Amino acid sequence: MTATRKWSAEVTEHSNAMDLEDHVFESDDARKIAASLKRSAEHSHRRKAEPFQSAMSMLNFYINRAGKNLPAARKKVLEDAKDELRSAFGRDKDD
Repeated sequence: MTATRKWSAEVTEHSNAMDLEDHVFESDDARKIAASLKRSAEHSHRRKAEPFQSAMSMLNFYINRAGKNLPAARKKVLEDAKDELRSAFGRDKDD
């Protein structure tokens, strides 16, 4: 691993969190992001938690790793994806 490579990229690619579809976080459609995360969580053999928890954790991980570098418009799409993910799994916003 080179010095310029971020540890978060390594975690995303090789962690036991779950297998993600390529470019899942690049979509401008929160519903598509949520659907992709749900599919990945339900089909992954690498996750250690329940599908909802794994999908939400990966989304939060991505948002947190981007930090201050995440433009407001992207953050809004990703935050909206959280609500879409809750809906896709039949969860209330308070769950």
